[in-house]
Amino acid sequence: MTTVDSPRTVQAVQISLDIVNALKQRRGAGVTELAEELEYAKGTIHSHLATLIENEYVVKEEGTYRLSLQFLELGQLVKDRINAYDAIRNELDDLAEECDELAQFATHEHGRIVYLYKARGENAVQTASRVGMREYMHCTALGKSMLSQLPEERVDEIVERHGLPKFTDQTITSKPTLKMDLESIRERGYAFDEEEKIEGLRCVSTPIQTNDGEILGAISVSGPSSRMEGDLYREEIPQMLERSANVIEINSQFG
Repeated sequence: MTTVDSPRTVQAVQISLDIVNALKQRRGAGVTELAEELEYAKGTIHSHLATLIENEYVVKEEGTYRLSLQFLELGQLVKDRINAYDAIRNELDDLAEECDELAQFATHEHGRIVYLYKARGENAVQTASRVGMREYMHCTALGKSMLSQLPEERVDEIVERHGLPKFTDQTITSKPTLKMDLESIRERGYAFDEEEKIEGLRCVSTPIQTNDGEILGAISVSGPSSRMEGDLYREEIPQMLERSANVIEINSQFG
């Protein structure tokens, strides 16, 4: 259960958001399940669910509550704010086809990456990432490529807030090591994920910037370590990404 005693938060709103997040994780639940997980009284859960249903953010089907399609509209509205989204989609489709791997676009929000588009090549591997999913920045090529373009104080804030949790033996878990890696990324223009989030999976990413230097997001190509090696991994895919990034950045000026 989220702590709700901060003077800057409203407890009723926090409870509703806790319910929404729990329904998102469970893909549906009953009142008892929600009350036990969130440690609120059943009556409180029921009242908030009734309000969410009245406003069409939740639906009830045979005693199970689920998020409604209202969130689909909200997500589309937010996505439409991304300049050059059509160019991003087209470039990633072409990129995935060219390299036969998984191509992705993500942006960053609240110190984490948010996946916004995936394109699968013929040999692309299955991954847990999905549109709308949030992930740590320090252990992904997408996240590190965006971190490399942020001011040092913002990087410090993100590390302070989210930490540097370990996922594999290759995960960067110290701030000095992370900052050295970010410096290397800035120098060469793209980031590598050396099995830092998932063992056996490597990734290359390059950041996308707007004309005024703001970070629009990042694009990446991921594949199994058995294929992502040698010149393909170190030179050819980074060059593909840089070409696609250039096209997207040009289009973002007219979005």
